[in-house]
Amino acid sequence: MASNHTATEENAKRHKVEGPKKHIIAFIFSILLTFIAFATVISGEINKDFIYIILIGLAILQVFVQMAFWMHMKDRGHTFAIIGILTGVFIASTCVIMAEYWAWW
Repeated sequence: MASNHTATEENAKRHKVEGPKKHIIAFIFSILLTFIAFATVISGEINKDFIYIILIGLAILQVFVQMAFWMHMKDRGHTFAIIGILTGVFIASTCVIMAEYWAWW
């Protein structure tokens, strides 16, 4: 019985609960990023090329927020998932680059 109790204490120490505070902050930040992207496009006063740069930057920032807070990639033990995601990004970007070269050739 004592060994079972110590195992439960170790699991409690290992799995620290974040609480809703960080999730609410991440949700507000995600909504804010979405609102900025929407307002940028709706304004119509900004050059289209600059809008594309802003939207891509906001999208990349949104991906990091989603992966860190909602998918918990910032926590330990997600190395294999991160490697898989990076491999997918590498393969997808290689396919896009090859498709562009194929279309231009």
